[in-house]
Amino acid sequence: MRDGLPELPPVRYPRAGGDHAGNRLKYDLQGIGELAVNPLGDRIINAFFKEGEELTDFRSFIRVLARFRPMEEGKSKEIDRPEPMNSRQSKLQFAFQLYDQDSDGKISREEMLQVLRLMVGIQVTDEQLACIAERTIQEADQDGDGAISFEEFATSVEKLNIEQKMSLRLLK
Repeated sequence: MRDGLPELPPVRYPRAGGDHAGNRLKYDLQGIGELAVNPLGDRIINAFFKEGEELTDFRSFIRVLARFRPMEEGKSKEIDRPEPMNSRQSKLQFAFQLYDQDSDGKISREEMLQVLRLMVGIQVTDEQLACIAERTIQEADQDGDGAISFEEFATSVEKLNIEQKMSLRLLK
C-alpha cells in the first residue's frame, strides 16, 4: 500500500494472436503521431517505464501522463499542498531528465551531443554538432563546471512557454 491506496497490478495488454498476456504499451505509445515524429519520442516513451522493465503499473503511468496535462489558467498554488504533477517545475524536471541520461543531476557535453544527434540526424556534421553542444554548455553553465545543472537548465529556458509546449490538449 502506497499513499493510502492499494498497489495496482502492472498494465498489460494481450498480445496479438496469442492467449497469454504481454506488453503492448510501448508499441501503442509509439503509434501516437506526435511521439512517432518527435526525435525524443523514444526517451519520452521510456519515461513511462522503470529502467530495464517492459511493464509499468497504472499509478506510474498516470504520474508520467499527468505532467502533460495543461495547467489551469489563473489557478494559484495552494499552500500546504504538494506541487502538482503538471506544474512548470515538474515539466522542467521531466524535460531535464530527457537530457540527463545517466541521472547524475547534470547534462554533460556528451549527453547534449546525443540529444542534438537525435534532433537533427544527418543534416549537420559531427563537428558542427560538437560546436553547438559546446556553445550550449558554455552559455548555460553558470558555475563553470562544464555541465548544466537543473537550476542552470531552468534559467536557460525561463522565457520558453514550457506549460504550453509540454501539454497535451486532450488531457484537459
